[in-house]
Amino acid sequence: MKLKYVYRAFFTTVIILSCVFSQAQTKSNQSSLPLVYGKASEVGISEERLARIDSMCIKAIEDDDLPGIVALVARNGKIVYNKAFGTADAQSKRPLQKDDIFRLASQSKAITATAVMMLWEEGRFRLDDPISKYIPEFKDPVVLDSVLADGTILTKPADKEINIRHLLTHTSGIGYGEIDGDKRMKKIYKEAGIIDLFTTENISIEDNIKKLASLPLHHNPGEKFTYSESYDVLGYFIEVISGMPFDTYLQNHIFGPLEMNNTAFYLPKSKEDRLVAVQTKEEGKWINYPITFYDPNYPIKGAKQFFSGGAGLCSTAEDYAKFLQMYLNNGELNGTRLLSRTTIRVIMDNQIGDLWGEDPIAFYGLAFKIQTEKGEGSGGEGSTGTFSWGGYFNTQYFADPEEQIIGIILKQTQNITSDDTGWKFSLLVGQSIDD
Repeated sequence: MKLKYVYRAFFTTVIILSCVFSQAQTKSNQSSLPLVYGKASEVGISEERLARIDSMCIKAIEDDDLPGIVALVARNGKIVYNKAFGTADAQSKRPLQKDDIFRLASQSKAITATAVMMLWEEGRFRLDDPISKYIPEFKDPVVLDSVLADGTILTKPADKEINIRHLLTHTSGIGYGEIDGDKRMKKIYKEAGIIDLFTTENISIEDNIKKLASLPLHHNPGEKFTYSESYDVLGYFIEVISGMPFDTYLQNHIFGPLEMNNTAFYLPKSKEDRLVAVQTKEEGKWINYPITFYDPNYPIKGAKQFFSGGAGLCSTAEDYAKFLQMYLNNGELNGTRLLSRTTIRVIMDNQIGDLWGEDPIAFYGLAFKIQTEKGEGSGGEGSTGTFSWGGYFNTQYFADPEEQIIGIILKQTQNITSDDTGWKFSLLVGQSIDD
């Protein structure tokens, strides 16, 4: 028995030392400046045109379309616009601040993908490796065929294993439970007790993902694009590969190096008062969103043990801008390299073929939606190669490598139909360029 504990202690020490001496991020030969504040005129942006964003935000608040907005614009490594409008909470009416903290929801996915690709760069796995090689519960997947009247689920064997690339591109066939478009899959996930997005309960991603692995898929892996919990699977995969908790890996290898000091799954007491409330409208008035299949206060309540790679992170506009600037710098920021520019090319390549159409306005890479030349011609969403995504609580971002510009607009709302600031914002950022 004593030998067993000695062996366990030795093994733990080896893991800790390997984590200390083997860093995914490295010192770079390139050394961009940290993201700093500057004047619009210094980076070829018109102050007068940039002020149209003020007008848009003020009008949205005055028209009662939104309770609050934070918007940020950066170009050539300088933040030239970062402002807050409206209120952060329906009860207190606290004025929203530009450093307030928002639930990122699906904006978490790009960060999770980055962690996966950092581990890939170390030669830990191939992108086309079956996930069952690392999480055996995914061996021999099955596809949903039908559900009988008595609730019996009929399945058929999938024609291939789910691989890591499938997970990164939402082509695995995994579903999304409560927010899934297939009512049958909603029911199956609910009865299996799958956590879809967030939870205050004491549940680990390992437990959740191992249950998920036994459920049927929407379709054969690689056959279709189906938005899914695949990034939660990747969160647990990162734990398996790195040998450390997912939140610890992100802190040590992404948030710490990029000085994203306000980004995490859960908030400490000292930052709780900066969390923006999720709001909705009831009888024409803004109210804080009630508890439904999740508690919107999960970042500050409960067990704080569930690290959702697809939806769990919280952050500020400035922190997320640092993350996007690293990508615009081809994987480096302030002398620290997270990814090689060669890996960035892989991430930004079309990884889904013609699943979004033969001549689409955008395709999906390994972390983002990426705009095509046809999409640029449609207008209002940046240059060819602009990468973007958004989140469940009405957050959006884009980064345009050609123009070296970042746009982030953060809101925290659910079940509203009046907001059109999303499409207007990207258009107004683009029209502000004056060089």
